[in-house]
Amino acid sequence: MADQRLPSRSENFADWYNQVVLRAELADYAPVRGCMVIRPYGWALWENIRDTLDRRFKATGHVNAAFPLFIPMSFLEREQEHVEGFSPELAVVTIGGGQELEEPLVVRPTSETIIGHMYAKWIKSYRDLPVLINLWNSVVRWEMRTKLFLRTTEFYWQEGHTAHATAEEAEAETLQMLDIYADFAEREAAVPVIRGRKSQSEKFAGAVHSYTIEAMMGDRRALQSGTSHNLGQNFAKAFEIRYLDQNNELQYCWTTSWGLSTRFIGAIIMVHGDDQGLILPPRLAPHQVVVVPIFRSEEEKSTVMETVERLAQQLGERFRVYVDRREGLTPGFKFNDWEMRGVPLRVEIGPKDVAKGSAALARRDQPGRAGKQFVDQAGLTETVASLLDEIQASLYQRALSFRQEHTHQPEDYEAFKDVVQNGWAESWWCGDAECEAAIKEETKATIRCIPLDQPGGSGKCIRCGNEADEHAVFARAY
Repeated sequence: MADQRLPSRSENFADWYNQVVLRAELADYAPVRGCMVIRPYGWALWENIRDTLDRRFKATGHVNAAFPLFIPMSFLEREQEHVEGFSPELAVVTIGGGQELEEPLVVRPTSETIIGHMYAKWIKSYRDLPVLINLWNSVVRWEMRTKLFLRTTEFYWQEGHTAHATAEEAEAETLQMLDIYADFAEREAAVPVIRGRKSQSEKFAGAVHSYTIEAMMGDRRALQSGTSHNLGQNFAKAFEIRYLDQNNELQYCWTTSWGLSTRFIGAIIMVHGDDQGLILPPRLAPHQVVVVPIFRSEEEKSTVMETVERLAQQLGERFRVYVDRREGLTPGFKFNDWEMRGVPLRVEIGPKDVAKGSAALARRDQPGRAGKQFVDQAGLTETVASLLDEIQASLYQRALSFRQEHTHQPEDYEAFKDVVQNGWAESWWCGDAECEAAIKEETKATIRCIPLDQPGGSGKCIRCGNEADEHAVFARAY
């Protein structure tokens, strides 16, 4: 399918997105409504996301564990706001082994409740704190409207759950994990994000504060790309997570949770892709370099492949390299195929390249002649390293410039309503939930976050004109 043109991003962004996911073989639709099959190429991308996050988590003292898929319904009912927030999305098991269960079991939508139950067993003293555990698993939320990677009934993620002795430690943990997500997004995925606090109406069910990283997609909509929640003592009180402090007095713990999911693959697609398909950031791409041999005869094949294997071995010591050995396909077909799959750098080797000791390099972020150059085979590894760094930096800067170009500070509400149809508005907001709800009703835009980086001072709320001391980012969102 690589030779069939994609829908244009500018004309039909939604169709473009779906076709890229399918044609690049990232994922496919499963037979169960709203579920997806993540194909090997998509899973390799997720593994790279997982590995780079996992290293960051472990560097800050977190350890991995595994908790059950099934959670007793009574656990969710202990934290009222939590169960109310999730009840429309729950998948519930009532029959097991052919018998009706004494208590219904919820298929894990998130793990705060079962974590709380276990932490109550494990934590007895201040010496047991902090507890810093992360899970890599899948969860189920019965979504009504689904879209591959962005919103599916089952999705993969990590969910961190920590317990602390003080409110200050819990808040520091919550913000630390937000910073880790932002660092990952910008350094590894080349996706610029805004770090901020969710409004009360947008926060996680059961949290005291929710923090988010928000990214602008290629259609100028926002995507919540990772969240970190300070749960206060809500779950500690619901599950009796208590410890004896140094004065031998019983205290409730302070807990947090935080997560980033396969939805982030959708962010990478929508931020960087173009009308030819994916453009993957080099640090996360399953194949950083693809080598395409070019020959017409068996004699040329023998000569070319000898050079290809030698160069691929050299490059493979530092990069994720794939040699396209497929038979019966033209070089042009292969070029289009790898452009669709978003491989950052393509190396072409033909008979003339072998004779000259050269190689043709094609950058995915600069299609056509602009991104093509001929280099010496000697020193190819260093040349490739430099180019991959350039591509990574270029993707980030291009995405940042795009966000800046489409983020505005409208002077009045009429201008605001125009801005949020095709971009982001950064405006003063009074903090009133009714005002927030009215904006959503009138414009379909929501408060994506209240940025941690505030301008200072005060102003007039963009809608009601009342005094406001915080800026908020408003946008239509996925």
